[in-house]
Amino acid sequence: MENNNHQECIFCKKDDSQVPLVQLSYQKVNYWICPQHIPILIHEPGKLAGMLPDAENLHAG
Repeated sequence: MENNNHQECIFCKKDDSQVPLVQLSYQKVNYWICPQHIPILIHEPGKLAGMLPDAENLHAG
């Protein structure tokens, strides 16, 4: 499994010195997202296109 060791929110690019981060795994790669942007991941994943592979193909939960 590949790891993204640079810990910053995939949406706002803030790191863990600025905001808490939550780790997620997608397509065998680890990513980080801050709690403020978890609703985007859940309800509007298409907004993560270009930040998360194939995000435009994810369905809102």
